[in-house]
Amino acid sequence: MSAQAAAAFRTLHHDGPPLLLPNAWDAASAAALAQAGFTAIGTTSLGVAAAAGVPDAAGRTRAETLAVARRLVRLPVLVTVDVEAGFSDRPDDVAALAAELDAMGAVGVNLEDARPGAGLAPPDQQCDLIRAVKQRVPQLFLNARTDTHWLAGHPPSLPDTLRRVERYAAAGADGVFVPGLTDPAGIAAVVAAVDVPVNVLYAPGHHTVDDLAALGVRRVSTGSLLFRAAIHAAVSAAERIRDGGTVAGDLPSYTDVQRLADPRPRGPEGRSARQQ
Repeated sequence: MSAQAAAAFRTLHHDGPPLLLPNAWDAASAAALAQAGFTAIGTTSLGVAAAAGVPDAAGRTRAETLAVARRLVRLPVLVTVDVEAGFSDRPDDVAALAAELDAMGAVGVNLEDARPGAGLAPPDQQCDLIRAVKQRVPQLFLNARTDTHWLAGHPPSLPDTLRRVERYAAAGADGVFVPGLTDPAGIAAVVAAVDVPVNVLYAPGHHTVDDLAALGVRRVSTGSLLFRAAIHAAVSAAERIRDGGTVAGDLPSYTDVQRLADPRPRGPEGRSARQQ
């Protein structure tokens, strides 16, 4: 990535209102979000995995993650990539993945401490991964995610969360992320525990961006919410058509979607000017 892009992304975490980071799963969703005015976009590991027909958080989507990232970095937007747990427990492998994304033009990665079928990684092991990434690509914004409040079967523990985010920040993480944490007092405690930006997953019905800003949160992610909303909207539209109903008329047109992939001027039939 360029030094200018890295600095711009870092600034979004420190100046002004919290960074609202929508999460895309393919080139079209990212292009639409960029067109809507979002200056930074993350990927959603669930969306990338589900679109490929494989489960999320199973360590099976390294190739798909890189392929999506390669498409997104072509857009006029800052891109940070969810790499699950790094697709390896070896620090050198995770650092190499981060370096590859950096070389593509990504400005950040999201690295979690959950392990496929094994619960949470020991903090020492996760810190080794964080240090390896920051030593290899210091300019890349590493958002260290802990799943203390996210994993099924792992009772939420605020003391464990605080210990982990403190360790991860000390190991060099540029930000910390605690998905599933919605309690205002717990969020405020995480913010107070570290000197790096805190990322919270937007939880409909629990808080607003303004609420989180008041607690000191600096980044708000949508996670898989947009992907799930898109699936719901598609199925709902199909059901309405099947049942004799109608579909909203304010949807993007064929030409609108074509422009997401090819922004060149188009003629009345939707062909690009170069094709006419």
